[in-house]
Amino acid sequence: MMLPRFRFLLNLSFCTLAILLSACAADHSGTRMSGDMSSGYYASSALPVATPVAFDGGYSVGAEPMLAAASGPPIHAASYIMIDANTGKHLAGRATETPRAVASTQKILTALVVLDAGNLDKKVTVQASDVRVEPTVLGLRPGDSYTRRHLLYAFLIKSCNDVANVLARDNAGSIGAFGVKMTAKARSLGCTNSRFYNPHGLTVPGQHSTARDMARIALAAYRNPIIRDAVRRKYYTFTRRDGRTITLKNTNELLGVMPECNGMKTGYTNASGRCLISTATSRGRSVILVQLGTKTKYIWNDGSLMMRWGLQRASGGGMAFNW
Repeated sequence: MMLPRFRFLLNLSFCTLAILLSACAADHSGTRMSGDMSSGYYASSALPVATPVAFDGGYSVGAEPMLAAASGPPIHAASYIMIDANTGKHLAGRATETPRAVASTQKILTALVVLDAGNLDKKVTVQASDVRVEPTVLGLRPGDSYTRRHLLYAFLIKSCNDVANVLARDNAGSIGAFGVKMTAKARSLGCTNSRFYNPHGLTVPGQHSTARDMARIALAAYRNPIIRDAVRRKYYTFTRRDGRTITLKNTNELLGVMPECNGMKTGYTNASGRCLISTATSRGRSVILVQLGTKTKYIWNDGSLMMRWGLQRASGGGMAFNW
């Protein structure tokens, strides 16, 4: 008399277990498409990264994984993102979509716009309006002429604001017109939350970007051989019009200190805090790290710590260059 009842209870137990397993699977099926951890949408880190929206230039930055802010070593930046430079996959980040001033890190976008025009051996003559800028300047004099290439290297390595003005005016006719071209270039790279008004990053109302947008820009810059060659250099010799030379030291203090580091760009204003975009490569693996809104006493150690962590988790196989 007990056997049918036992069978009924056993079947009921299996049905209950199946329902519970289905519910658990449903809890882990969501995919977080974008945004920082504050938005409330999560995805399992074991799931594939969502396919990014296509945009001109072929440079993509993957969706943010579950608990990205806690997935790497703790660093002090108000906003940061680390991506795999080979795939664009998001490895770690915090407040990646928060609009912020990014200071001179936006000079890599300036370089991309200048390079789009080509003809780097064309000479450019400095005008008086170009040199009315502070605080970091090369000391160019009105009437001096230099090639775009020579100016571009000095600009990326020493972050000279007077050089930025020369390149922007030469390219677009005015600083304002160049800002429009910068924003358009950023849009073509998929940057939907950025607006630029000048080539050097000095503070003006409304000028901003985000960690994720700057990562998209950095990925495009990293895949450009001229920018790569410039930002990897610890020193650069600039020859003035009268033949005198000056040795410029790169503002990126990770160069020569962290062997894996191979460049990118520093930045600082009172509004932005200390900013740094840095890149590193080891054993065929490459990463890009964007730090925004931190302090000098933290930025270099945080950068090397995070990039070494990222290099252990990035994909190998070498860079898929697009030139």
